Amino acid sequence: MQVGANYLGAGRCEFVVWAPGRQQVELKLASPQPRLIPLLPAVQGYWHTVVDEVYPGTKYFYRLDGDLDRPDPASNFQPEGVHGPSEVVEHQSFNWRDQCWPGLSLADMVIYELHIGCFTPEGTFAAVIPRLPELIELGVNTIEIMPVAQFSGERNWGYDGTYLYAVQNSYGGPPGLKQLVDACHQQGLAVILDVVYNHLGPEGNYLWDYGPYFTDRYKTLWGPAVNFDGPHSDAVRKFFIDNALYWFKNYHFDALRIDAIHGIYDMSARHFLQELAETVADYAEHAKRRCYLIAESDLNDARVVRARELGGYGLHGQWHDDYHHCLHTLLTGEHQGYYVDFGQMAHLVKALREGFVYSGQYSQYRQRRHGNSAKDILPQRLVAFVQNHDQVGNRLRGDRLSTLVPFEALKLAAGAVILSPFMPLLFMGEEYGEQAPFLYFVSHSDPELVAAVRQGRKEEFQSFHWSGEPPDPQSLDTFLASKLHWDTRTTGQHQILLKFHQKLLKLRRELAALARPDHHNLEVVGLEAAKVLIMRRGQLETNNQVLLIFNFNHHEVTPELTPWLPAGKWRKLLDSADPIWQGPGSQAPEQLDQPQPITLTGLSFVAYGG
Repeated sequence: MQVGANYLGAGRCEFVVWAPGRQQVELKLASPQPRLIPLLPAVQGYWHTVVDEVYPGTKYFYRLDGDLDRPDPASNFQPEGVHGPSEVVEHQSFNWRDQCWPGLSLADMVIYELHIGCFTPEGTFAAVIPRLPELIELGVNTIEIMPVAQFSGERNWGYDGTYLYAVQNSYGGPPGLKQLVDACHQQGLAVILDVVYNHLGPEGNYLWDYGPYFTDRYKTLWGPAVNFDGPHSDAVRKFFIDNALYWFKNYHFDALRIDAIHGIYDMSARHFLQELAETVADYAEHAKRRCYLIAESDLNDARVVRARELGGYGLHGQWHDDYHHCLHTLLTGEHQGYYVDFGQMAHLVKALREGFVYSGQYSQYRQRRHGNSAKDILPQRLVAFVQNHDQVGNRLRGDRLSTLVPFEALKLAAGAVILSPFMPLLFMGEEYGEQAPFLYFVSHSDPELVAAVRQGRKEEFQSFHWSGEPPDPQSLDTFLASKLHWDTRTTGQHQILLKFHQKLLKLRRELAALARPDHHNLEVVGLEAAKVLIMRRGQLETNNQVLLIFNFNHHEVTPELTPWLPAGKWRKLLDSADPIWQGPGSQAPEQLDQPQPITLTGLSFVAYGG
C-alpha cells in the first residue's frame, strides 16, 4: 500500500499509514471542517480510508489509540513545522515543462553541490533560479541539492530531516522545489537530491509512535539504526524505497545521492540497497527516463556500484573520498584524523589508476585492514572533489580550502579534479574561492537537544586535535556566516579563479581525451621526491591525447621526466602559472617536440595536447 495522503481528485483523498502496534487509528482533519474519521485495519499493520470533501491544503493529524495526535510519517508538507499538522498535497496539477528533457549520462555530469539556505541571501528555491545561467556559464551541467526533507526550525544542513516525503517549508515547500527542478531542466541542467536513509533527525521524529522503524540491534553515529532486516522490516524497507520513487516521480529528479550508506545495516540475503537499485531500475525502464542512485560511502566496497549480475548492489555511482584525502593532504600537509593514512604521491597515483587507495591493506586510522579492489569500476562511477559540505563543514571552523592554501594551490586543485577521469564535483563558491566558512548549524527548539548537539560537535573533532571551541551550531550568526558572498566572484583573484574554472571545464567538455572517462587510455606516474604527477589521457594510436604534469611541491622543480614522457609533438593548452591566471610566470615550453626536461613553478600544472 502507498503510505501518505494520496489525493484522488474531485475532493476525494486516500489516507494510508503503517502502525502495526496500534489498536485504533483515526484521521483527525484540522481544516477546513474539523472531523474525526476511523481508519480500517488492512494487511500487515497498515490502516486505510478514503474520505470525501478533502482537498489539497487540508491539514490533518493521525490520532493513535484515542489519545495521541501525531503528524503523518509520510507527510508531503509540514507548513507549521515538524510538530504541526500535515497537509494534503496534489502533485498531478503542476505544469511541468520538461517533457523534452533527455537527461544526462553519468559520464557527462559535472556536479555543483549547493545548500538552499546558504546559496542565496533569501535561502529559498525560488532565489536559486535567477542564478542558474551563471552556473551554466561556469560549465557545470548538474546541481546537487543538500537534503530538503522537513527538519526542525528554519536552518539546518538537512541531515536532521524527520519527514522524508515533506519538502522544507522555509525553503518554499513542494511548489518551490518543483519550479526549481523544472527551471533546471529547461536550461539543460540535471538535478540530484541528497536523501538520508540511515537515520532521522532527533526533533519531530514520531516514527517511534507508529511502529518498529528502528532497531537496537545496531548502533549508528546518530543513535539506533533503521530496521532494514528485523521483524516487520518489509514495511520499513518499502517506506524508504517508495520515498526514492516519490522524488523521481513527483519532483522529476535525475538522481538521488544516498547519504552515508555505511550507516545502513542490513544482514538479509537481499540487501536494502540492492532492492532499492532494482526497484528504481524497473521504474526508470517503465518511465523511459534516466534515474540514477549515487552513494556516499566510506566502506571502500566496490560491491556498492558493481553490477548485480556480478554480486554487487548495482548503484550507479559513489563519492570518491580517497581521492579527496589524497589531494587534501598533498595540498595542505595536514595529517590529523583520517588524513594520517594519506600524503604520498603513490596514494594519488593509485587513486587515479584503481579508484580506492585502501583496497584491503592496513589503515592506521582504522587500525585494521580496509576496503577491497575497485580496479573494475569505471571512473565515471566515482565522484571526485577537493571540497564538499562534509570536508569543509566538519572542520572545527568550517574552513574552505581558499583559507588554507595559497592561490596557486587552488588552481592546482581545480585542475586535479576537473581534468581527472572521474565525475567532478564543485562545492558552492569553490569556483571563485569563496572564503566564508561553511559551518554546522541547527535551529532546534529543545534546549537539552541543543546542548547535546554542542557537546557532540566538540567530541567529533577530538581525533583532529584542533584547538579552540567550535562556533555555536544553534546561533543564527553561525548560519549567516555560512552564506555565500556571491558579489565577490567578479572581483580580484576571485574573478581570475572563476575564469580559470571556466577554462578547465571548457577543456574537459571539448577535448575528447578529457570528456570521456577511460581506464584503458590512462597512464599515471608519480615522482615521490619531486612531488610531481604525470598523467596521460587519450589514445596512443591517434593524436587525441592530453598530457598533464602537476607539481605539488611548493618550490620550482625540474624533474627528470624523459623516461615517462611519450614521444611526439605536444602543444601547450593551459599553464596555471601563466600571468593571465595571475601566476608567477611559466617556464614550461610552448611546445614539446621530444621528451625534454620541464621546469614547473611551485604548486602549478601544465596541460599539453598531442
